[in-house]
Amino acid sequence: MLTSSYFHITQVQKIFAETSIQDADALADLLLRNSYHLMLENDRYNLQLMMEEVGESKRIKRARILGREGVVSFSTNADEVGSVLVIQDESCTFCHISESEALVNVPAQDRIRTLSGYQYMNVTRGIYNEPNCSTAACHAHPPEQEKIGVLDMVISLDQMAYLTHVHHNDVLLSTLVMLVLLSVGHYLMTRRYICKPIEGLLHETKALAQGHLNARVVNPSRDEIGELGHSFNQMAENLEHAQEELRDWGATLEQKVDVRTAEMQEIQNQLIRSAKLASMGELVAGIAHEINNPLTGILMFASLSSKHKELPPQVKDNLDLIVAETGRCAKIVRGLLEFARESVPEKTPSSINTIISQTLELVSHQSIFQDVDIVCQLGEDIPEIELDADQWQQVFVNMIINAGQAMPQGGNLTITTHFLEAENSVHITIEDTGTGISREHLDRIFDPFFTTKSQKGFGLGLSVTYGIIQNHGGKVDVQSSEGVGTRFSILLPVENPGWTGTGDRGEGKDNQDA
Repeated sequence: MLTSSYFHITQVQKIFAETSIQDADALADLLLRNSYHLMLENDRYNLQLMMEEVGESKRIKRARILGREGVVSFSTNADEVGSVLVIQDESCTFCHISESEALVNVPAQDRIRTLSGYQYMNVTRGIYNEPNCSTAACHAHPPEQEKIGVLDMVISLDQMAYLTHVHHNDVLLSTLVMLVLLSVGHYLMTRRYICKPIEGLLHETKALAQGHLNARVVNPSRDEIGELGHSFNQMAENLEHAQEELRDWGATLEQKVDVRTAEMQEIQNQLIRSAKLASMGELVAGIAHEINNPLTGILMFASLSSKHKELPPQVKDNLDLIVAETGRCAKIVRGLLEFARESVPEKTPSSINTIISQTLELVSHQSIFQDVDIVCQLGEDIPEIELDADQWQQVFVNMIINAGQAMPQGGNLTITTHFLEAENSVHITIEDTGTGISREHLDRIFDPFFTTKSQKGFGLGLSVTYGIIQNHGGKVDVQSSEGVGTRFSILLPVENPGWTGTGDRGEGKDNQDA
């Protein structure tokens, strides 16, 4: 601010000086032009009279025309006409810095002098010889004489000094006022935007240190101090949440222990079930192979014998019954062999939506779906997954037919798929509005040979389905209410772990076909 004011004052002084010089030069040129014809006519009286009139101006302290030898020919002061000036004269020192050297172009700052406490400017103009002068009859000068005289003027700069002084005072006063305003503004701004926020932050920090975790900085600003306030609030909020979590842990520890115990019990039950299924798989495989051959023989001979024309009707009926029941036993054995067989999934990139659509085309025309409204809500962003399409068609055939059989009076079957990006998995739901499953049966529906269909099934379908889902790294969950319906939820990872085919059946019915 002070530097700017000093620079401004200096520039104004310079402008005033330059303006004064321009005015003085213009005045000197005007005086020369007015005296030109008077000198040609050698009208010394009127020329002297003009000089005296010029001297009456307050701005002009002195004006005179000097001859070549320093003789004062005309002057605003008539008393000095005819006198001779020497180089040491005060008025001559503006141009003559020594007796033998004269300045042609005097710098502006050197043309201003202070005499008796007042500032004056010297203006000097040479009067050069012209053809009109050298040929005039009055006082002809030789043509070779270049300069015939000098116009010397001394102009007062009182007005410039006064204006400069007034402007100087105005600038100093303005600078002082601006400094005071800036100082007050700086204090208020510092108080509001720095000191007060820091005091508030310090107060809340002390409160937090004393255990008041609800301490917060109110309305933090958007600058760096505000960012510090936001960080403090976040820290205090995290501490408060952490304390609440510790309090909740202390209050619900027993409940959480019970939940974890139940989860461990569920895992243990699954391991027991897997071990049981593994042992059962090995047993039924051996039994099925041993029974299959005798059953084949009985079925073949009973079938041939029933076709004999001479059989009594009672015997033929008995043989037909033997054929039917033997065929039923054969189906059970085939189911046992399918259950016990380990088949490696032949995985290829496949679309779950396409498999579901093909399955619906295959089974939707069956009579059990005559009064069932099937709704498909298949997501459009489902990626392809490495899986065995035939096995997954078995899964969907099994679940969809089970759903249809659970709705003998009709109902709604809803199938949905959508992609869970956070888990990188596909979520599949199959929901019906059928008879539902009782609570005591929910834990056993995936067990082999367990069925609620009396004579309509062998209880192997959902067990095989469970194994296929497990073989692909997926999870299946069932929710059901009697009289409301059943909902199967399958979570299938997009990048499911590879299946080696060597795992035991205890890993959750891993090797079962539908």
